[in-house]
Amino acid sequence: MYVDALAGQRREALALLGWSLLEGVPALLSGRLVALAVDRGFAAGEPWTGVAWLVAFGVTAVLGAVGSRLVFRQLGAVVEPMRDALVAVVVRGVLRGGNGARSRPDAGGVARLTRHVEVVRDVTAGLLVQSRSLLVTTVAALVGIFGTAGELAWPVTLPVLLALLLFALLLRTLAARQRDLVLADERIAEVAGTVQSGVRDVVACGAQDEAGRAVAAEVDAQAAAAVRLARAGALRTLVVAVGGYAPLVLVLAVAPGLVASGRLTAGAVLGTVVYLTTNLQPALLGLAESTGSAVLRLVVTLRRLSEAATAPAPATGALVPSGSAIGVRGLTFGYGAHAEPVVRDLDLDLRPGDHLAVIGPSGIGKSTLAGLLVGLERPDRGHVLLGGVPVHEVAPAVRHRIVALVPQEAYVFTGTVRDNLALFAPDACDEDLLAAVEAVGAGDLVRGLGGLSGEVGHGDLSTGQAQLLAAARVHASPADVVVLDEATSSLDAAAEAVVERAFAERGGVLVVIAHRLSSALRADRVLVMDGGTPLLGEHGELLATSPLYADLMRAWTGPNAVHP
Repeated sequence: MYVDALAGQRREALALLGWSLLEGVPALLSGRLVALAVDRGFAAGEPWTGVAWLVAFGVTAVLGAVGSRLVFRQLGAVVEPMRDALVAVVVRGVLRGGNGARSRPDAGGVARLTRHVEVVRDVTAGLLVQSRSLLVTTVAALVGIFGTAGELAWPVTLPVLLALLLFALLLRTLAARQRDLVLADERIAEVAGTVQSGVRDVVACGAQDEAGRAVAAEVDAQAAAAVRLARAGALRTLVVAVGGYAPLVLVLAVAPGLVASGRLTAGAVLGTVVYLTTNLQPALLGLAESTGSAVLRLVVTLRRLSEAATAPAPATGALVPSGSAIGVRGLTFGYGAHAEPVVRDLDLDLRPGDHLAVIGPSGIGKSTLAGLLVGLERPDRGHVLLGGVPVHEVAPAVRHRIVALVPQEAYVFTGTVRDNLALFAPDACDEDLLAAVEAVGAGDLVRGLGGLSGEVGHGDLSTGQAQLLAAARVHASPADVVVLDEATSSLDAAAEAVVERAFAERGGVLVVIAHRLSSALRADRVLVMDGGTPLLGEHGELLATSPLYADLMRAWTGPNAVHP
């Protein structure tokens, strides 16, 4: 997922590398220019020549600063599209993996979008800056040392390579220690929370000492994990010592003999020291102090993203239904192998022109039934047939054209009113869109927004207004099967009646998951769900055969009833 997101930015990455090379000019030339300033200038009795070489050193520093500025400008061109790609992955995972009967926002999805993706973006930017700087600076400095003081190149190069190897080996240990600490944190929170929530029972049973020992054991385990992580982190100092300071010690140890023998000049030694102190040491210090922790954060966050964003395989059905009639046979569904079914042994036939209302207590499974009818859920037993074929085996493009589910959470998108209304009917003309608007009673709303060209922004509409636009959108679509899952819950009773009548007169199959019992009075048939086998019948028939339905209707139509 991460590699794919970055792979799409090859051109921008190449530009970033180019500016990085410009930024690395001082690392390549700094020591060499200092050596020339000493050997051909100050040591040779030519101070102005030495100053000239130092001026050239200053020019390279300016070039490096320009390169650094361009690097940070280019960084956004690499990181921001990668962030957008990850956002798309997360959103697809939420949409494809979501429960069709979900009635609450996906807080986990929001957290992944607003926190985890941002962590990946920030850490990636930091790693690009740090790792790029390490690579360019280290390579440039080593090349400069080979060109300036070849006799000192290997005493410098070998410790640096050893340091990088040690750091690579250290990352695995750090990752394991970090994971241990995270798990210890979770365990202590779980144990302490359990004790706290049951503190009265603990006291009543005299189990204070046992509970205390359980919490203390987890605290000790957490402390031990933190100590192990700290010890592993302390090894990063070894990386800096070996990679940064050991070369300097070796240079200072062997340089006097090389200078005395005439194999090396004083300027070359000073240039090598400049390479070490201004380039290699800072780069390795940054690697040890920040890159290690950044890599750990990136790995942990990406793992969480990949686990949560992995979506099930998209629907791959290829069948084409014959018509839009719905046939339900022995439909049974429960959440889990040992859970009590929320839909049990349901038989139902719906033909074009039928209008069914589904009623029952909250949480009884009405929205689950909606998901089963449109193919968002697969039954444990039985079948839901659309045009004679299993609904989940219908070709996705065909099913999306025939079936429309309007949930309670109405989705309105930033853009024009026309964009929102034509979402499912992109070829619809303005007259058809306006006809749908008037049919569901949204005419005043659309005119107030400025007509079809009016702009809709985030938070501009109330929940009820959004539900009206969502209803008009589906009314304008070619869908022959429409399921309204409490899709008018934020409208008043009169507006709700207008919407339901509009869909009933539109033709096709209409299923209304009722928010108010008045929906049952408008339907041809009513399905009563009470936790057992659902009861199906007309209004008068159910009054006589279903005590639950009769009680609900008496409460609804009684003299003291209050209709929201």
